[in-house]
Amino acid sequence: MKKIPMSRKAEVLAPAGSPESLLAAVRAGADAVYLGASRFSARAGAKNFSMDELKKAAAYCHARGVKVYLAVNTLLFDGELPDALRLVCEACAVPVDAVLVQDMGLAALLLRRAPRLPLHASTQTGVHTVAGANALYGAGFRRLVLARELSIRETEAVHRACPIELEVFVHGALCMSVSGQCCFSAVLGSRSGNRGLCAQPCRLPFSAPGGTGHDLSLRDLSLISRTGELERAGAVSLKIEGRLKRPEYVAAAARACRLAVEGKPVPRRLADGLRAVFSRSGFTQGYADGKRGREMFGIRSKEDVAGADRNALRSLREIYASEPERIPVDFALKISRGEPVSLTAADEAGHAARAEGAVPQPAIRRPADAARCEEQLRKTGGTPFSVQNAVCKIDPGLAVPISELNRLRRETLAQLEQIRAERPGIPFEEAEIPPRREHAAGKLRLRARFRGTDLPEAAKVCELVYVPCTAGPRRLAELLENGFPAAVEIPRGLFGMEDAVRGRLKEAKAAGVSDAWAGNLDSVRLALDAGLRVHGGFSLNITNTEALAWYRGLGLEDAELSPELTLSQAARIGGSLPRGLFLYGRLPLMLCRNCPAANSEHGCTHCKSAPELTDRRGVRFPVQCYGACSEVLNSVPLFLADRLRDVRNQDFGLLRFSTESARETEAVLGIYCSALGGKPARMAENSYTRGLYYRGIE
Repeated sequence: MKKIPMSRKAEVLAPAGSPESLLAAVRAGADAVYLGASRFSARAGAKNFSMDELKKAAAYCHARGVKVYLAVNTLLFDGELPDALRLVCEACAVPVDAVLVQDMGLAALLLRRAPRLPLHASTQTGVHTVAGANALYGAGFRRLVLARELSIRETEAVHRACPIELEVFVHGALCMSVSGQCCFSAVLGSRSGNRGLCAQPCRLPFSAPGGTGHDLSLRDLSLISRTGELERAGAVSLKIEGRLKRPEYVAAAARACRLAVEGKPVPRRLADGLRAVFSRSGFTQGYADGKRGREMFGIRSKEDVAGADRNALRSLREIYASEPERIPVDFALKISRGEPVSLTAADEAGHAARAEGAVPQPAIRRPADAARCEEQLRKTGGTPFSVQNAVCKIDPGLAVPISELNRLRRETLAQLEQIRAERPGIPFEEAEIPPRREHAAGKLRLRARFRGTDLPEAAKVCELVYVPCTAGPRRLAELLENGFPAAVEIPRGLFGMEDAVRGRLKEAKAAGVSDAWAGNLDSVRLALDAGLRVHGGFSLNITNTEALAWYRGLGLEDAELSPELTLSQAARIGGSLPRGLFLYGRLPLMLCRNCPAANSEHGCTHCKSAPELTDRRGVRFPVQCYGACSEVLNSVPLFLADRLRDVRNQDFGLLRFSTESARETEAVLGIYCSALGGKPARMAENSYTRGLYYRGIE
């Protein structure tokens, strides 16, 4: 049996969507696994683990020196927080080595209840800048799973400026959208990616001008050949995506990563097997190199599916068919006249186990000798142990049956495995969540967001008007002088723009602007650092009272709640931070660093007008660029002016203008102002949606 050395370099982190995949990951050489429990996992479609299975999994992994990270990384509603806390409390007793979270409400509770529990910020947080990383580190997070869209150079920049541990994806599927910033599946079918139920509509045909017809489907990522670069860029953990994939895939990816991290070549047969078991037109390294465009797109073709034939799968199953001997131990055997035979096994961590046998008898034919005893002790096949040293102290003329040596070896190693599996629990303060007080809002006020700075006079009725932070300081000053309550909107996609935006915010403040809209942690931190009043956007994904309170503690003036809430759920969220809802506009369904309109033979065409994606039924979805990303917008605007009576306990509503003409913008503003005045309101056109405010999400 070939020994797999323990890594002293970046951690190989493998997915475990089932007990079978966990076994495959560990035997293939993973240093850690991440898995979900029966609820609150961003891969609800995986088999996942019951609490009893989680205990067994943790014991199995810990005995082999492998860490276990529990993913509790979905957005949570108020009524779910107590169950989520109980789940993590039980996991702390197991214990797991860390918990992976997206929801800031749950994170805030865990930081108070279990301060010794390492918290990892999920890639669902969408953090991709130094500012965002510092915000998480300052809040108490131990590790950040960076957005997959970063280049290696951008990853290194975060590492150099923030002490938080960085985990990066090294292999697996790429979402078209920045994680945590996709509402496509939720809006189209109420299956929320933020709740672990994404239906992957992006893999269906969507056509952009000049595209391939699958212009929301990216190839899978593979950076296995570049693990050294990732380590030098600051990655402490190399993550393999795939909790929904089969054990053969997990084994192949984990073994390939293990070899790469150890500086060994990945055999051609293994590389071919990994591609055969799952790929989408091959793999891409586009984000890592900062080379985006057509070459990054791909689909799961018939040839890709055919590649995962029985022979390929059978070959990959051989990787985890038997237990690798990965844990070095030292044996000490003592055979003394008149004393029971004893065997001690000790590992490098200081754990030790001891077993005793019968008193040895005088040898009739062949007395025990050190060479023969050591030979038997080294037969550790079927266990995770490999004998490093075997010291045998034997008095002359004594005999010990081979069967007795084998029994002592088995018993000692079984004890040592059990000792290694046992870990002290992580302290967890069990307490009830204080009852939330219903928020009492005043009269609903309006805010409006515009793509440019040519604003209609009607916008002056709004309490805040958001314009791009890229607007020049002279224009911002003119807007303020002309009576517009102008504030700046920071782009949600800040890849490579952090320093430039920091400068823009400084200029805006000098021009008299006091307020900024921030749709993620990256922009929140930038705006706070600039000394602006920060208004949180809908894309902060606030779905519970505790999350709203966490953002208040961070320094927000107010925040928009998640558009994935129903109106009744939004009304029940408590706390004192003022809040609002997205009341009009085309909801951004995706935030894309690789623009779908760039999937053409000529790459990015620098569109002067918004291109459109067309689905297989002919429905059109506008695409607009802003900042370092593009947004795929819903096919129709959300409209709620005639239902404002259902909007309860909200301080303000956001009207988000994107594709509207000046005339349409004036009309919508007039409709909402009239509706607030109690007059009947209706949309001029019948093509609109109520979003998720009545039907909700799963």
